[in-house]
Amino acid sequence: MHGELAPGQALTLRGLGKQFGVSMTPAREAVRRLVAEGALTLSSSGRVATPELSADRIEELAAIRALLEPELAARALPRAHFALIDRLAAINAANAECVARQDSVGYVRTNLEFHRTLYLRAQAPAMLAMLETVWLQLGPTMRALYSRLRRNEPPQHHRMILAALRAGDEPALRLAVRTDVTQGLRHLAS
Repeated sequence: MHGELAPGQALTLRGLGKQFGVSMTPAREAVRRLVAEGALTLSSSGRVATPELSADRIEELAAIRALLEPELAARALPRAHFALIDRLAAINAANAECVARQDSVGYVRTNLEFHRTLYLRAQAPAMLAMLETVWLQLGPTMRALYSRLRRNEPPQHHRMILAALRAGDEPALRLAVRTDVTQGLRHLAS
């Protein structure tokens, strides 16, 4: 989800078990679940790898994000207190630090943390679970994109999201979230 693995990176059950200090059975079950969620692929020969997404698949996942994320943000708005907004601003500052260091994994991690922190306030667990499945599928590809783009400033749309939250402006919040999601993913499909 955070882009710690590159697109197409092969994985082994033995290697995963060793990395996480578990036996083959829990590693196999975790891989099975991640394959079912589209976060990993399993070839007919049994090779497990992170997905390499086509432009069409990226567009489909971007459309799902563009539908779900503005709705989750709007549902979170009535519960967005000043402490939450301050927390989001702090996460955004950490995101900016990752951009300055050109840390693509840190960038993806803090970007998702920003969005997830807001969406948790929506109190819509089924919608959030669907969105997390999309994020799982996009993680390696997002890492590759941000590594390639070499941004030198954080996305402006997070500041727009924070401003809309402070103002209690639902239409502006929906627009800022939708724009944030579609702007980043537009680069992935090109």
